[in-house]
Amino acid sequence: MAQLRVALAQINPVVGDLDGNAEQVLRWARDAADRGAHLVAFPEMALTGYPVEDLALRRSFVDASRQTLDALAARLATEGLGELVVVVGYLDGAPDAVPVLGTPKGAPQNAAAVVHRGRVAARYAKHHLPNYGVFDEYRYFVPGRSLTVARVHGADVAIAICEDIWQEGGPVAGARDAGAGLLLVINGSPYERNKDDVRLDLAVRRAAGAGCTLAYVNMVGGQDELVFDGDSLVVAADGTLLARAAQFETELLVVDLDLPDARSEAGRLSDVERDEQVERVVLSADPLPAWEPEAAPIAGRLEDEAEVYGALVLALRDYVRKNGFRSVLLGLSGGIDSSLVAAIACDAMSAENVYGVSNPSDYSSVGSRTDAEDLARRTGLNFQTVPIAPMVAAYEDALHLDGLAEENLQARVRAVIWMGLSNQHGHLVLACGNKSELAVGYSTIYGDAVGGFAPIKDLPKTWVWRLARWRNADAEARGEKAPIPEASISKAPSAELRPGQLDTDSLPPYDVLDDILDDYVEQDRGSGELLAAGFDQELVEKVLRMTDHAEYKRRQYPPGPKISFKAFGRDRRLPITNRWQEHAPRP
Repeated sequence: MAQLRVALAQINPVVGDLDGNAEQVLRWARDAADRGAHLVAFPEMALTGYPVEDLALRRSFVDASRQTLDALAARLATEGLGELVVVVGYLDGAPDAVPVLGTPKGAPQNAAAVVHRGRVAARYAKHHLPNYGVFDEYRYFVPGRSLTVARVHGADVAIAICEDIWQEGGPVAGARDAGAGLLLVINGSPYERNKDDVRLDLAVRRAAGAGCTLAYVNMVGGQDELVFDGDSLVVAADGTLLARAAQFETELLVVDLDLPDARSEAGRLSDVERDEQVERVVLSADPLPAWEPEAAPIAGRLEDEAEVYGALVLALRDYVRKNGFRSVLLGLSGGIDSSLVAAIACDAMSAENVYGVSNPSDYSSVGSRTDAEDLARRTGLNFQTVPIAPMVAAYEDALHLDGLAEENLQARVRAVIWMGLSNQHGHLVLACGNKSELAVGYSTIYGDAVGGFAPIKDLPKTWVWRLARWRNADAEARGEKAPIPEASISKAPSAELRPGQLDTDSLPPYDVLDDILDDYVEQDRGSGELLAAGFDQELVEKVLRMTDHAEYKRRQYPPGPKISFKAFGRDRRLPITNRWQEHAPRP
């Protein structure tokens, strides 16, 4: 058996910051070497950040990625890290390739480089390009065709990238036929609820399929609407979990592996892709002297609420940090949505950088005003009150609005105040709408929908309450004051734009609404299927009609982190101008 100490660097790159990302690779490679690693792997497109979207089609960006990789290879050697095998994701391409209709310009590739002794010793390009959900990789990349196997201290290490193991056959089958002792997979796998369980099951199946140990390294951090949760892991061929990193944290996961000795023959890929060759490179042929392996960590799993809350905190923190903001501002109504967003913001960037503004109107209840003040005291965020009644009156005197137009005017006056303070002080305004409201259009465009980021955009209303209760309970378990007033959690939700208004005046109870929306939005079920599931026909028709008619509002809503299987935006894309409506025959 050949022994190998492998390090998985779960880092947080920034899209487009090639120099900064290269510095991260260098820093973490040095840490891996200090801990005795022989090979360190970095996530998918770690040098460029991920996803790069249309940057992949710019020749200047592809050239810069390749140049940064070459410079990094030389620097690793210069700084005494040349013997360490570094596997790092980057953007490759052939900018001078002859253009082919239907192929991305410049033939860009989502690639991995094997760096050793100051040079790029081997390259691998991703075979399977996902083109579903949030992914558009056929738009940006051309697929690779060969399997790369690097021999490191007498063990053969096959390389794959993310989607390559989500599909049957291909590089997984190739690794088995090539006699690899380790299948190393670098990933940019976005978070969604319970995906950690899916990943582990997948890794177990693919390790068995490849007939070898599988090491899976994933990036961590927020990137626009995506958040990456890390969750790097190592699984033996028999399915045993050997090591696992934490979620939502940068980490270097180091594990000692006993791997089969490399075989001498070149090998071929499986009959599934028998035209593809195995490209081998020998970096160090002889096994190392044996040593006593160290126990590797296996991080515990987060409970569902802690996992979702951690994703939202990380997404907001990175959106603020990576886009150069220092502070955020939000309207505090005393309601559950803004209260939860305020708690997330304080956890993401500390309370002194969070600014809450209460904008009471003639219809705001005393309880709502005091609840907003109570939340500010509990969290320590900056708080001010700007009453809107005089401003609303001035608009009404000039415009003579009534009904819904008058109600929405209040929300838009509040938005003007928030954006004015944002422009004056440089705050990023947070929109506080949840997924249930966005689905049915229960938000005022250019009013409460205004902002630069929407932390709970993909969180159903029932989950808003769930996270609020969890966050309070978590604080109390740690001996801290609960951040969210109990009154904000327990009171009936209301926009408070007219006397005695409640959300249930125009919406079904949120548990029923979320059940319907889960079927319609997440599962793409039609009205007939909803009726068959037992939902009331008139209610189904109303909710589906509201959801369809609100598409134009959602297109203008700020970005927010994806935490569900199907989020509005990158996941669910429907035409705004659309006369198709779901209809089911009445019984």
